[in-house]
Amino acid sequence: MFGLSGKELHTVGPGATISHGDNVTERTFKTAWFAKAARKVHITDKELCEAIKEVMFGQADDLGGGVFKKRLNNNMHRSIILAKGGRCWIYQYLFSKSDRENIDDDELVEFRKLAKVYGKLTTDKVRELMDDGELTEICNGSKTKV
Repeated sequence: MFGLSGKELHTVGPGATISHGDNVTERTFKTAWFAKAARKVHITDKELCEAIKEVMFGQADDLGGGVFKKRLNNNMHRSIILAKGGRCWIYQYLFSKSDRENIDDDELVEFRKLAKVYGKLTTDKVRELMDDGELTEICNGSKTKV
């Protein structure tokens, strides 16, 4: 999997699709980098879970390839969210509107690649990333993990 620490890119190997038998879940995660950035600007997990519901209803900018941009924190910040088959969402990147208007084309290409890789993660690999602190689950369907 690709992971972005700011603009740095590193890799970890992909697996297969997350599934729980026939149950499809709408799990939402944040990366360790995103968690730190959100904490600094006082964006809570509850706010992130509410924002994901809005994304699911089309209230976000669809940048294609499983990449979405969602405004947060009273429109002061932008988040980049990566979708994994519409049932798993990962908050990947956060930036202030005052620092930059948007991500650049090269970053978008990398985020699309990363969304594809996330789409192939197995349940075991997700659990491993959570155990390692790389991912934190913040909500699952209508349940917030706060």
